[in-house]
Amino acid sequence: MDERFIGTWKLISSEMRISTGEIHYPLGEDCIGNLVFDACGNLSAQLMRVDRPQFASGDILRGTSEEVMAAYQGYVAFWAKFEVDQEKQELTYVIEGSLFPNWNGHKNLRYYELVGDRLTLKTPPFLAAGNETVGVLLWERIC
Repeated sequence: MDERFIGTWKLISSEMRISTGEIHYPLGEDCIGNLVFDACGNLSAQLMRVDRPQFASGDILRGTSEEVMAAYQGYVAFWAKFEVDQEKQELTYVIEGSLFPNWNGHKNLRYYELVGDRLTLKTPPFLAAGNETVGVLLWERIC
């Protein structure tokens, strides 16, 4: 267990860096989030758009189709078991439960850089709309 990860982290930025030089912000440039690592090897992550519309009804089970879609598409949440390989600077986690059901049981690799209270997590390159893309999330320790 790498004790340096243990704690609560606040999202500073979340971006997709495209090989064309473009940067996309899938949850908006001002998205917010929280990442928690515990000493038992568990992690929990939640990220969201700040501009998600409220349900006009005020009822959690009675949003319009548009309200429910905006709420779902503007939120990422999962919990997982994680391991750290300090030598390779890799964080691997297996998702146990997620808002997006297709992620359940999925194993993920992230390359990390940990400097002081700043943690950068990068995805391996992947194709998106025919372009090589890397997701980059910057976190700051708050506890």
